[in-house]
Amino acid sequence: MSLVPTRKSASGFTLLELIVALLLFAMISGVMFGSLSLAGRSWDGGEAKAAQVAEMRQTEEYLRAQLTSEFPLRSRKVVEIPLMFAGDRDEMRYAAALPSRVVEGGVYLFRLKVVKEGDKSRLVQERMIPDLDATTDQEFRDPDRSILAEGIAEIHLSYYGRDANANDADAPTWRDRWEDKHRLPMLIKLDVKPEKAPAWPTLVIEPRQAPEAGCRVYDTNRNRCLGV
Repeated sequence: MSLVPTRKSASGFTLLELIVALLLFAMISGVMFGSLSLAGRSWDGGEAKAAQVAEMRQTEEYLRAQLTSEFPLRSRKVVEIPLMFAGDRDEMRYAAALPSRVVEGGVYLFRLKVVKEGDKSRLVQERMIPDLDATTDQEFRDPDRSILAEGIAEIHLSYYGRDANANDADAPTWRDRWEDKHRLPMLIKLDVKPEKAPAWPTLVIEPRQAPEAGCRVYDTNRNRCLGV
């Protein structure tokens, strides 16, 4: 019987096993990284979508509240004593009060339109103090500006009502331009198209109908103000 101890075989991984293990680890890490990246993008996309929806709802609620209480302000030094309202397809001017949360109150002249500056396109609302003694249409020079929404490609405004000088028996229709200087449209429709998101739900607003406000003499037959 031999008393010489036998050498035990060396334990551990072979080079091939180590390479296989590293490959498996790399594959698992790649799958986990891809899953985490997808989850991160989904999270960011969800937050961006929620922010867009919140911005859309806040803007539409604000415009609905303001245009519903639109003020029939008139230019008293112009011959026809017209309302301070002008509506085109991509721009609208109107008189309204500032929100109650704003410190400075009173009725302002507003302009709603899309402004493109460099790579940014925004839905903005400009405002100025109206000059009731102006003898011509008032220009918006250095107005105060509020950004209502970012990333807006275009807006489409439509106006429902009768032609200028038409009587109440004539049927009202939709049009892209409002030309009656003595009556507000019966309805205003606003469609907003963002640059990288679905179109907003169509907003239909009924302005306050009080064309005789501010008139000392109002001709109900011809629907026009004769004196202030």
